[in-house]
Amino acid sequence: MYKFDRNHQFKFTDFKQPFGMKMNPENRWIKKAETIPWYEIEERYAKLFPSNTGMPAKPLRMALDSLIIQKQYGYSDKELLEQIRENTYYQFFVGLPGYQDKYPFVSSLLVEFRKRLTDEILMKINEMILEYNSDDDLS
Repeated sequence: MYKFDRNHQFKFTDFKQPFGMKMNPENRWIKKAETIPWYEIEERYAKLFPSNTGMPAKPLRMALDSLIIQKQYGYSDKELLEQIRENTYYQFFVGLPGYQDKYPFVSSLLVEFRKRLTDEILMKINEMILEYNSDDDLS
């Protein structure tokens, strides 16, 4: 089961920061998040979950971006979770609503993320990202 929230596009300004912390809007993870057409990708991702029963899946943003971070730095599943727990920018990138000093999911879910986001699906997502960003270049 997947719950797709069509009415909420998570933005940097929505992220709840710890008191006294001011995140830099020019940070690479914030900028990278802006290059991804979340609504369009998530709309397609929701179709991978035909059932309306069972435990709801984690959001696409969490699944995809966790794998992006992991691939970029070669983290093990457990180390990735530590990095996300410790890094506010990673927490924003994976779509958490604000900083939290806890794991956003258990490490075994990364196996499920990788199963669901096949190479074919990742190629389609990459094409969507490229198309989304090429439109910006034309304006």
